[in-house]
Amino acid sequence: MLEVDAKNVAYCDDFITSEYDYADTRVFKSPRGGYIARPRQRRFTIRTKRKIPKIGMMLVGLGGNNGTTITGGIIANREKLSWMTKEGRMEADYVGSITQSATMKIGIDEKGEEVYVPLKSVVPMVNPNDIHIGGWDISKMNLADGMKRASVFPQTLQDKLAKRMRHMVPLPSVYYKEYLAANQEDRADNVIPGNDKQKHLEHIRNDIRTFKRNNKLDKVIVLWTANTERMCKIIPGVHDSSANLLKAIKTSHPEISPSTLFATASILEGCTYINGSPQNTYVPGVVELATKHGVFIGGDDFKSGQTKMKSVMVDFLVSSGIKPVCIASYNHLGNNDGKNLSSAAQFRSKEISKSNVVDDMINSNRILYKKGEKPDHLVVIKYMPFVRDSKRALDEYTSKIFMGGLNTIVMHNTCEDSLLASPLIIDLVILAELCERISIKAPGEETFSRMDTVLSFLSFMIKAPLVPKNTPVVNALFRQLMCIKNILRACVGMHPENSMLLQEKLPEKIRSSL
Repeated sequence: MLEVDAKNVAYCDDFITSEYDYADTRVFKSPRGGYIARPRQRRFTIRTKRKIPKIGMMLVGLGGNNGTTITGGIIANREKLSWMTKEGRMEADYVGSITQSATMKIGIDEKGEEVYVPLKSVVPMVNPNDIHIGGWDISKMNLADGMKRASVFPQTLQDKLAKRMRHMVPLPSVYYKEYLAANQEDRADNVIPGNDKQKHLEHIRNDIRTFKRNNKLDKVIVLWTANTERMCKIIPGVHDSSANLLKAIKTSHPEISPSTLFATASILEGCTYINGSPQNTYVPGVVELATKHGVFIGGDDFKSGQTKMKSVMVDFLVSSGIKPVCIASYNHLGNNDGKNLSSAAQFRSKEISKSNVVDDMINSNRILYKKGEKPDHLVVIKYMPFVRDSKRALDEYTSKIFMGGLNTIVMHNTCEDSLLASPLIIDLVILAELCERISIKAPGEETFSRMDTVLSFLSFMIKAPLVPKNTPVVNALFRQLMCIKNILRACVGMHPENSMLLQEKLPEKIRSSL
C-alpha cells in the first residue's frame, strides 16, 4: 500500500484523513466582453475508512453472458486456474479492470523518473476474489450450462469451471413481457409468480436480506446486467415523487418496469444500485427515494467497446481543433443482448445512450460548433447469431479540416462483449463500495457528508452517466479517468495529477537545484 508522508494527511487504525486544498476557477462574463477568471482555493477534509467490509454482489441477469463470465472469472482468479489454448497456457487475470490492472503516477524519484503504482494500492479496496456472488435471472439454467450457452470462455476453461458453477442457480426474477422483446419469452422459466408488483418488491427485498444473512455480509451491492428494457412512459402522479412511485408499485401500475422495481427494492434495503443497461430506470421518484434513504445509485449502461472508443476519438478530434460533422456507427452481434435489441422498442433505449456520448465534447468548442449545432450521428445494431459474443463495431468519422477539406477515419473493432464488460462491472462494485467509506467535510461545515446520492464518480465505466441535478455531464473518457485518479489522490492528501512537468521545462542548471 502507498503511504503519503505529509503534514496534511494522517493515518490511524480506522481512517485516512486528508486536509485537502481544492483549487478551481470561477468564471464571470466581463461587462467589456470576454470573461473574468478568478482562481480560488478551499480546504476540504476527506476521511476514508480503512477497514474493508465483507461484501456481496447481486446481479440481475446472473445467468446471462455477463453474469456467467464475471462469476467464472472471479472463481478462476480466486483458485488461480490456468488452461490451455492454441496460443499456449493462460492464467486467470483481471486485465481490463482499472482497479486491478491500471496504474497511476504518484510522483518522481530521486533520479527524476516517474513512479507509478496500482490504483488499488492508494486506498484500501475490496479484493474481487473476496466478493460473494448471487442474483436473479428469468432463466433457471445453472451457471455452468449458462456459461456453455454464452460461449465466451474457451472450452478448456469451461471444463475446469463447470464443476464449480453447476450448483449455482439464479433466484427467480421479475418478468413483465411487455418490457422485453417477444423473442425472450422462451427463456422465462424462472419468474416470481403473479402480477402483484408490491409482492414482487417484497420478494426481491427478502432475497437481498437472505443473501446478506446467509453469507454473513456487511454490505450488498445490486447491479442490473440483464437485458435492455423498453423505455417506460414517465407519467405525472406515478414516477414524479418517491411517494407516488411506492403507491404505483402497490397498485401494480403497468409503467413500473422490472429494473425500477429492483432499484426500489435495493434502495429500501440500503444497498447501492447500479444500472448497467440504457433504459430509464431512474425515474424522478427513484432518485428522490435514494436521496431520502442516503443510498447510492449509478448508471446508465456499461461502456466497454464502440462507445468507449467514440468518447476517445471525438475528444481527440475536437481537442485538436478538427470538426466532426458525420459519425456513423454500425454493430452486429449474436448474443442474447443482440437478440433482444432486434426489437425496435429495446433498440431505441440503446440508441439514445450510444448517441449522447459526444454531447459534452461538442459543447466544449464554440469555435467549431454554434450553440445547438451537432454532427449527424447514426447508430445501427443488427442481430447476427453466428458471431455470438464477439461483437463487430464499424465506425466512420468524417470531419472538416483546414481550408474546407474533409478527413474520414474508418475503424473496425471486434469487441468481445462480456470479456470487456465484466471487468467494468467488478470496478463499478469496488469503487461504489469505496465511496460508501469516504466522507467529506466541506468548508464552513461542522460535520462530514457522503458524496451525492447520484454517483457520477463512476462515469468512466458508464455510457450515459447519471449525474446530480445541475451538474455537468462528462463523457470524455480521459476526463472521467482523471476524476477517479484525482479523487483517490485527494483521499491521501496529494495534489491532482497533471502533465506540466514545469521544472523539466527549465534549463538543466536550474533543474538540478530543484
